[in-house]
Amino acid sequence: MHYAMSSPESLMIKGLKELALPFTQGQVRLFMAYLTELKKWNKAYNLTSLKTDEDIIIKHFLDSLLYLKALPHGNISVVDVGSGAGFPGIPIKIMRPEIVMYLLEPSRKKTNFLRNIIKVLGLEAIEIMERRIENVEPLAADVAVTRALFDIKEFSEKARPLVKRGGRLILSKGPKVHEELKTIKNKGIACEILILKLPLTDIVRSMVITGQVALDIIGEQGHHQLTHDEMPQNFTICINAECRLRKTGCLGFEGCPGFKAKANSGKEGHWAKGQR
Repeated sequence: MHYAMSSPESLMIKGLKELALPFTQGQVRLFMAYLTELKKWNKAYNLTSLKTDEDIIIKHFLDSLLYLKALPHGNISVVDVGSGAGFPGIPIKIMRPEIVMYLLEPSRKKTNFLRNIIKVLGLEAIEIMERRIENVEPLAADVAVTRALFDIKEFSEKARPLVKRGGRLILSKGPKVHEELKTIKNKGIACEILILKLPLTDIVRSMVITGQVALDIIGEQGHHQLTHDEMPQNFTICINAECRLRKTGCLGFEGCPGFKAKANSGKEGHWAKGQR
C-alpha cells in the first residue's frame, strides 16, 4: 500500500487511528519533529537505512507503537534495550509520557542523537544509558523491550536482571517466530504472543511476552497464543476453522465470529492437547 500522496502528518494520523490509539495534535507534532531530526542526523550518522517519510513513519514510528498493545497500564518504568535511534522507546514515551523510560544503547553516535532528540522534543523522566546490556546494574524496571536485536532465549536471559520480580519482557518478531518458540519449548521459558498487523501494511508482527504471564491482556487485545503448559483458569479458543488468522495462532477475540471463551480443565484441556 503506497501513501505517496499523503503528507507525513496525515500518514501518521491514519496510522494512529488504525491502531485505535487516542492522540493529541501535540503528539503528532512531536512525531513530525522526530522525523525531521532523524532525517537530518541520518545524513551524517547513518542512524537508519530507511530514508523516506513513509518508511520511517510506518516501519519505525508505528511499528514501535505496537508495543503499547503489550504494555501494562498505569505508571510503569520501561527499559528499551538496544534503543538505536530511539525505537521503540521514544515513540512509546511520546504516546505515554507518564512512563519512566530508560534507553540502553552502547553506540556513542546514537546516544548523541538520543540526547539531542530528547531535548528537541522536551521529554522528561527519560534516561540514556550508554552501555551494553551485560554492563548494566539491576534496574528493577516493570518492563524491558527490544526490537530486532535478540532471540527470545537470549533476551530472556540477559534482560532478566533489568526487570523486577514478576516483570515483563517484550520482543517484536516476524514470521519466523514459531521456529524460535520450538527452540525454547523445553527451556522452561513461558511465552505469550500477540499477533498484530502493522498499520497501513499487510505486515504481521508477533509481540512475544515472556516473564510472568500477562493475564491482564488475555481477551483484551485479541490475537494471542499461550505457548506454555500452565494455562489460566479461563482462556479463549477460535472456532472458525476457515479463518486465515487461525493458522498464525490467533485464538479469536471479542467481536470476532470465531471467538469463544473456554474454561480450562487442567492440562487435559483443549489447548494442552493442541486442539484449536
